[in-house]
Amino acid sequence: MKIVIVVMILMQQLLIASVDKLTLDEAVNILQKENLEIKAATLDVKIAQEDENTVSGAHWGKLDFIQDAARSNDAGNVFGFKLTSREATFGDFGFSEFNPALPQDTLLKTQPNDLNYPDDRNFFQSKLRYEVPLFTGFALSSYGDIMHSMTKMKSLEKEELINTKIYELRKSYYSMALLENSIINLSTILTNIEHLQKTTQSMIDVGYAKKVDLLEVKAKKGNVERLLIQMQSNKTLLYHYISFLLNQKVSEITVPNTEIQMPSISDENILSSNLDIQKASTGLVIRKNMLSSEEASYYPTVGAFGEVATADNSFLGDAVDHSAYTVGARLTWNIFNGGSDSAKIQKSQLELLKMRSQVNLAKNGIRLQIAKIRTEILSADQEIESLTKELELAAAIYANYEGRYREKLTSMNDVIIKQSQQIEKTLQLQMAKNKRNEKIFALEKLANTKGL
Repeated sequence: MKIVIVVMILMQQLLIASVDKLTLDEAVNILQKENLEIKAATLDVKIAQEDENTVSGAHWGKLDFIQDAARSNDAGNVFGFKLTSREATFGDFGFSEFNPALPQDTLLKTQPNDLNYPDDRNFFQSKLRYEVPLFTGFALSSYGDIMHSMTKMKSLEKEELINTKIYELRKSYYSMALLENSIINLSTILTNIEHLQKTTQSMIDVGYAKKVDLLEVKAKKGNVERLLIQMQSNKTLLYHYISFLLNQKVSEITVPNTEIQMPSISDENILSSNLDIQKASTGLVIRKNMLSSEEASYYPTVGAFGEVATADNSFLGDAVDHSAYTVGARLTWNIFNGGSDSAKIQKSQLELLKMRSQVNLAKNGIRLQIAKIRTEILSADQEIESLTKELELAAAIYANYEGRYREKLTSMNDVIIKQSQQIEKTLQLQMAKNKRNEKIFALEKLANTKGL
């Protein structure tokens, strides 16, 4: 019964451990949701979408409500207030002082006090005004296309950032796998050294070896232990970096297989899906629309407006009787401005030509990167194949020299040298595999495949 309980506890601990380990697929999902840089890029896309909506809304014009409230005894204002509220009378012109018995020249020189010195008056005017652009020389449509392309550009930048972070995450996972593999190999070497240390001590006890032989073994053992400590430190740093990428604490992961297959994707497919080329092409579209917006200065602009208003000496007093409306349209056409418009258009045309060159440069640059990465992957494959054979040979030579040392046919120094060569090949093989993995990740990043 106790054995069953122990087995159940062990199984439970294994299940908990397996759940806590984060797989690469799970990490990628967390990365896309929690990474702080990706969150910021998502907000940039939303900001660009709001800018696009702002330009789109300009097509519909604007409706304003205007409320004026004033009080004045200025003769012009008071008379205007009364006229606007449809309450002006003949008395406002000073007819109360009109005396037909006066001589004509005296009558004409008489100042109407009711008009010149009116009493204070309140003025409240409520107005609704609607303005809409009818034709802007295609400027508004060009601005709308520019903002739409800017939204697309921000989306491409966000996708590029996601690709970069996934690239860094995958590289970290595969570096962890290679580190653990190297730790296993070095641990095996350390076990062999400890075995050799015991053998050397036994040979010293019976007089077949010297103390210096044991010191050499201990020195090599310390060297291997130092390398193992460095690798453990590198593992800790990788966990810190993975935690930073995922914006949460990660203490254990499920490492993938260290072997990565060469992606089967053609150069043309890479070029068609590459984000840098897509960004350059989007920039070319933006430049074309910017040229169209500059050319809009050659066209007239036409706008229409309409308004309804009511005015009184009290808020909304007799609103219906005192209401009024105005409708109209305006055409504005700049005939001459010293050639500034022409200069701006020439500049925009030159920038468009420059952008076309940059698109071609981006394509040629990506082609060069593809060729370089493919060549480096082939070189790494050959290096790994060669180092694997050299490591097998180094292990066999070390085993042979260890046996010869026991038979007193070689010195401990020769054994240590052969073991150092074995360790060197182990580390070289790890670096070569790391290099190959990074180049494959870089090729997948260019292809925008995310490697998943």
